[in-house]
Amino acid sequence: MSQRGPLKGVRVLDLSTVIAAPFGATLLGDFGAEVIKIELPGKGDPLRNLGPFHGEEPLRWPGLARNKKSLTLDLHKEEGKNILKKLAQKTDVIIENFRAGTLEKWGLGYDDLKKENPDLIMIRVTGFGQTGPNSHKAGFGTPATAYSGFTYLHGYPDRPPISPSFSLTDYITGIYVAFATTTALYYRDATDGGEGQSVDVSLYEGVFRMMEFLVAEYDQNDVVKERSPGLSGHSAPAGTFQTKDDHWVVLVTSSDRTFERLAKAMGREDMLEDENFYTNSVRLQNFNLTNGIVADWVKTMTRAELQELLDEHGVPVSPIQSIKDIFEDPHYKERENIIEVSHPRLGKVKMPGVVPKFSQTPGSVEHSGPDLGEHNEEILGSLLEYSREEIESLKENKVI
Repeated sequence: MSQRGPLKGVRVLDLSTVIAAPFGATLLGDFGAEVIKIELPGKGDPLRNLGPFHGEEPLRWPGLARNKKSLTLDLHKEEGKNILKKLAQKTDVIIENFRAGTLEKWGLGYDDLKKENPDLIMIRVTGFGQTGPNSHKAGFGTPATAYSGFTYLHGYPDRPPISPSFSLTDYITGIYVAFATTTALYYRDATDGGEGQSVDVSLYEGVFRMMEFLVAEYDQNDVVKERSPGLSGHSAPAGTFQTKDDHWVVLVTSSDRTFERLAKAMGREDMLEDENFYTNSVRLQNFNLTNGIVADWVKTMTRAELQELLDEHGVPVSPIQSIKDIFEDPHYKERENIIEVSHPRLGKVKMPGVVPKFSQTPGSVEHSGPDLGEHNEEILGSLLEYSREEIESLKENKVI
C-alpha cells in the first residue's frame, strides 16, 4: 500500500471495534500511518454488520475502516497472544477499547506488552475510563452522551430529552484518540527522555470537556441549564428561521458587532439604540422578541435573496442542507469533501474526504475498508516472517 502523509512510518495496531476508537485509528491512517486492524476470525468487527446496507453489503464499513489492513487473530488462544506480542515489538501504537481489565486478564495489558516494547504507546478507550466506580461498566456512545450532560440540554421543554441522531460522541472520542496518539508520539520521539505510555480515554469525558459554559454557569450562578431547541442562552438572535420560499436556515449573531451588521442589513439601525436590543446581554433578556423580529424579516425573502444580502453584510447564515443538497453543493465539490473510492463488489463508493488539509504532507485514501483477513499472509509472512506452512497451521487451528 502506498503511504503518504505526516504519519508515514508509524505503525498502529487497532484492536478496537465499532466506532469510537476505530474512527481514531482511521484518522491516523488517513495521514499515512500503517494501521493493522486485528479482528476475530470468522466474525470480524461488529461494525461490518451495522447498517445501512446495499443488499447484503455494509455501507458504513468502507469509509470507517478505510486505509486499514485486516489481520484475523484469536486473542483467546495462546498462539494468538504470542503473535500479538510479536507485533507489539514492531509497533508504535496499540488502540484498544475492551472493557477495563480485560487485556490484563489475558496477559496483554500495557505492562505486559511494554515488556515486549518499552517505547510502546497504548490508547485505551472505555465508556467511563480505567478508574472510578463506573470503570467496570459497559460503555456505548448514546448512553455516554446522556451521562456527559449533553442529552439533558437537547429537545423541547415539554417533551423528553433527545439523543443525537447519529453516533456523535463516538466520533468526538475518535478525534481525541487521534489527538492523544499524535501527542504521545511527539512526547516519545521529540523530547529528551521521552518514552511510551498508556493513555486513558473515556467516551463521556470528550463531550463533557466541550461544555465549560455549563460548568461555569452552575458553579458561579447555581443555574441548572434546561433543555431547549437550538442555540440558546449564549447570543440573540440565534436559531432556525423559515424563508419566503419555505426553506430553513440557521442564523446566529454571536457578537454585538455581528448584530450591528444584521441590523443594517434589515434596515433596523434603530435597534442599535433601543434599550431592548443594544447589547447581547439585553437581547438575551428579550430573546423571543428579538428572534420574532428576525423571523418576520427572514420570511419576507427567498433563501437565495437572504443568503446574498447577509453574505454582503458579513452576517453568518447557512441553509439547512440535506445530504442531497450536499452532493450538489459546489463548495463541497471544490473542497473534495466527498471522494470516490474503489470497492471490490460495489465498484465505486463515495465517502467523506480527508480533513484537515495539509499543504506539504496531505492525507489520502488508498483503499476502502478491507475484507476480513485480507492481509493475513502479508502481515504474518512479510512482517513477522512466518513460513507458508506456519500460516497454514495457524489457519487450521483457527488462530487466524
